Amino acid sequence: MYKMYDTRGEDPTSRVTVSEAREDFAELVNRVAYCGERVRIERRGREVAAIVPIADADLLERLEDQIDLELAREALADPQNAVPIPWEQVKRELGL
Repeated sequence: MYKMYDTRGEDPTSRVTVSEAREDFAELVNRVAYCGERVRIERRGREVAAIVPIADADLLERLEDQIDLELAREALADPQNAVPIPWEQVKRELGL
């Protein structure tokens, strides 16, 4: 077991194995929620997941939404997209 909330002087990103995360999940969540720490979860030496503060997740979602909006605007501005594609054609091309 390790000291949970004293993260002074430490890297704000920790790495733990899946087994360690399972054993100490509630404490990891507290470190993330109250200390702003980011925790990377590893399995067999490979990072497979992360526990991050909710503010980080919210920011990521906003950035993804902004990118999606920019791509949609570009698609709408493309003259090739001015002509609608009939639904029957779309279904046929998708094999539906």
